[in-house]
Amino acid sequence: MEVIKWIADNVFGTPAILLGFIVLLGLLLQKKTLSQVISGTFKAVIGFLIISAGANVIVGSLGVFEPLWKEVFGLKAQNLSGFLGQDKFNAEFGSAVTLAMTLGFLINVLLARFTKLKYIYLTGHMMFWTTTIFAGIIVHEAGDVPYWKLVIVLSLIMGLYWTIQPALTQPFMRKITGNDNIALGHTSASVSLLAAILGKYLGNKENDSEKIKLPKGLEFLRDSNVITALTMGALFVIGAAIVLFKDTPGARELVASAGNQNFIVYAIVQSFTFAGGIAVVLMGVRMFIGEIVPAFNGIATKLVPGAKPALDCPIVYPYAPNAVILGFVGAFAGALLWLVVLGNTVAYVFVPTMIVLFFHGATAGVFGNATGGVRGALIGGFITSTVVAWGQFIMVRYLITSTIPDTAMWAADSDMFIIGPLIKLLAGVLF
Repeated sequence: MEVIKWIADNVFGTPAILLGFIVLLGLLLQKKTLSQVISGTFKAVIGFLIISAGANVIVGSLGVFEPLWKEVFGLKAQNLSGFLGQDKFNAEFGSAVTLAMTLGFLINVLLARFTKLKYIYLTGHMMFWTTTIFAGIIVHEAGDVPYWKLVIVLSLIMGLYWTIQPALTQPFMRKITGNDNIALGHTSASVSLLAAILGKYLGNKENDSEKIKLPKGLEFLRDSNVITALTMGALFVIGAAIVLFKDTPGARELVASAGNQNFIVYAIVQSFTFAGGIAVVLMGVRMFIGEIVPAFNGIATKLVPGAKPALDCPIVYPYAPNAVILGFVGAFAGALLWLVVLGNTVAYVFVPTMIVLFFHGATAGVFGNATGGVRGALIGGFITSTVVAWGQFIMVRYLITSTIPDTAMWAADSDMFIIGPLIKLLAGVLF
């Protein structure tokens, strides 16, 4: 158990190391020279860490954006009581989660080896959170769960999910990338699929977000970095202006967080910081994909013939940078709508986690654009906020109340909300 836990924490729990090993193995299987092995492995790890660094910049900026808009709408934290919480849950069930995650990955590899579903899921942090949330649902539903029964059931669920999910999104991934080299391995798959399907019927494929015709004086808007900064700048400045007119403790605290800097200027800087984070992510994706795809051929031909790596959602961003922003705008607009609707219908304070809304909405935007152009991208974002808003309400109120509703409010994603009720039904039958 100690060895398995060490591997789970230091390999599967450290995505850069996991992917570095994958690239190293692929290059060794292809009998590359020492120079090529070292160069390819190092560049893949560095590329992935660049993606992580860019994502951290985005998360830091959203850490300002989220409380800003919470203050605009006067939102407070959801009142929760009588639950374990993430720390106590980890202490009691953490080893079962890590063991199930490890065995689930092995099941994924075996299924890729012996079935037609040739996808190996490599998004390590999502593997951990999905397993944790599903474990929380099972424990909430079944109560006193036998350790090994929990591990076995979770392992099978996760192994099947990590194999089937990339297969479902792959037809649209081929449209997006123009090839069959990589797959999507991420918990935004459900909203991405919905975006692509609805985009086909409600959108206009000819109006591709990347081919928008602009007057000569507005050609600077073709630059994804510029349009990102402009869009986020507008949202930051509008939110900051509203907060400045509010005389509440929360508003005063936000203004004070800018220090000696004018709050509007501070908001503008944050919007440029966000745009910089996106630019860093895109650079890292190009570097990372340039190394992992050739290296993965070694695994595909030697260990798992025909296998494809299923990777984190930013891999689709370079293929439609404008759709990334349109997806987020659609998700943000939908989140504002559902804030009002949920609060006035079921008295639930929806916590619109901007990290989820951005990364999932952006991915759904790219998928929606592939079939429905600009309208499809916006629809994809709106679908994302709809699933996240109502999914969070259902999960926090009914599926995970006694275990980790706190985690469900910030770490649960689109697929977890959609598959969660099925896990609850399954737990009722098996435990």
